[in-house]
Amino acid sequence: MKSNLQQINGFLQNQKIGLVGVSRKKEKFGNQVMEGLLKAGYAVVPVHRELTTINEIACVATVSALPDDVNALCLVVPKTETDELLKAALQKGIQNIWIQQMSDGPETDQIASESNANIVRGRCIFMYTKPTGIHKFHERLSKFFGSYGK
Repeated sequence: MKSNLQQINGFLQNQKIGLVGVSRKKEKFGNQVMEGLLKAGYAVVPVHRELTTINEIACVATVSALPDDVNALCLVVPKTETDELLKAALQKGIQNIWIQQMSDGPETDQIASESNANIVRGRCIFMYTKPTGIHKFHERLSKFFGSYGK
């Protein structure tokens, strides 16, 4: 299920975003998302079980350890991890959650339908955060073919 532009904009109104999916390897997609969010002007709090910093930014070990002023979380993780992290975010009280496209887990539909949170799904965060390069091209194609959020 693809989220609409109102849901997307609701998520993007948050200036401080937690991010699960960063890695030691700079070329990994989660790291690219972090860099994109930082370039777009967002403050990012990475979540990583083992790292204490990534690219000189302090990490927290779990979703529950995110600071209380983080009310948005982006999940850039394999499908097998999404549902557990989604539940942890909701339990923490995070009301804006972006599940990167193609990362929905087997229970994501049910969890989302039972929640009052704004859960963005089926969309690539790059297309909505001041895209550049290939992501700008992807955004333009989506708008041209009518698949961009409405």
